[in-house]
Amino acid sequence: MVDPRMMTDPAEPPYAARSGVALLAAEIGDHLWPWSRRGFQRQRAVQAGGLALALAATVVWVLAAMGQLEAGAVIGWWFGWSVFEVAVRMGSKPYVKEGPWWGRRYRVANTMDMVCYVGFKNLLVGASLFLALKSAGLLLA
Repeated sequence: MVDPRMMTDPAEPPYAARSGVALLAAEIGDHLWPWSRRGFQRQRAVQAGGLALALAATVVWVLAAMGQLEAGAVIGWWFGWSVFEVAVRMGSKPYVKEGPWWGRRYRVANTMDMVCYVGFKNLLVGASLFLALKSAGLLLA
């Protein structure tokens, strides 16, 4: 017997019907771009602030690549972006994948689901960027 507390509402992202390379490209875009058309229409002020913050975070990474920022500043900015991304995604793309990463089951996310998803995703992306900049000698210690 299934515990009713463990049941979740299924969700389907707009690209779920695609297959092959188109699905892979859509998944990558979904992970890297937290906004959606529907989200822009529903939360205009939050979305506009998010775009400004995304631009600021990009400037921080560029400054870091130029050797103008210390590691702590980059980590702080990335953490701030992650917190904001949770709010953006809850309004734009409020779903997470359920099951293995290669599966196609999605469900409606609660706040903790989104915190875990964004936190882990941004940890991987941020660590990759940080290590690339550090190994290239572009990031101050």
